[in-house]
Amino acid sequence: MIRLVNRVLLALIGLVLLCAGGTVLAAGTGLPVPSWWPYAGPRGVLLSRANRLRYRDDGWWWPVIIAALAILVVLALWWLLSQLRRARLPEVLVNGGDGEGAVLRGRALEDVLVDDAESLHGVARAAVRLTGRRTGPSARVRLLLEPHARPGETLRGLSDESLAHARSSAGLASLPAEVRLGAVKHRAERVS
Repeated sequence: MIRLVNRVLLALIGLVLLCAGGTVLAAGTGLPVPSWWPYAGPRGVLLSRANRLRYRDDGWWWPVIIAALAILVVLALWWLLSQLRRARLPEVLVNGGDGEGAVLRGRALEDVLVDDAESLHGVARAAVRLTGRRTGPSARVRLLLEPHARPGETLRGLSDESLAHARSSAGLASLPAEVRLGAVKHRAERVS
C-alpha cells in the first residue's frame, strides 16, 4: 500500500513540477504562455511589487505564509524519513552446514514467530518484524498482553521458547530481539 501511495504521490509532484518548470522555461525564452500564468516573460516576476505590498497592512498574511511553508517542510521531511526507514527483511540465509546456504522467506519466519508468541500464556496478539541483514537478522516483537498476564514470565517464555526455536530452526548463531509489551484494553468488571 505504501508503495502505491509513494508512486502516485511522486508522479503527481513530478508532473506539477515538470509543467511549472516547462512553463517558466517557455516564458523565459519568450515563447507564448497561458494568459493566467503570473510569469509572463523574460523580465517578468512571480510576485510583483504591488502583490508583495498589498498584504503588508494585514498582520496575519506573512505569518500564515511562513507557517504554511514550515508545515510543508516538516511534512516533506517526515515523508523523506519514512522512505529511509528499513522495510521488512525479505529473506534469511540459512546455513545448512554443507557449505551451501538455503534461503528462508522472512515472512514465513515472522509468521512462525507470531504463532509461537500467541501460543504463550497471557498473550492476546503478537506482531513480529524482521530487520537487519539476511545473514544476521534481528526481530522487533510487539506483544499485547491479557490483563492476567505476567510480563516477566511472558518475556522469559518468548526468549526461551519462541525465539530459541526460530534461532535453532533457521541455523542462526543469534537472533537479537526488541520486545514491546502492551496491554489489551478491557472493561472493568462489576462487583456485586
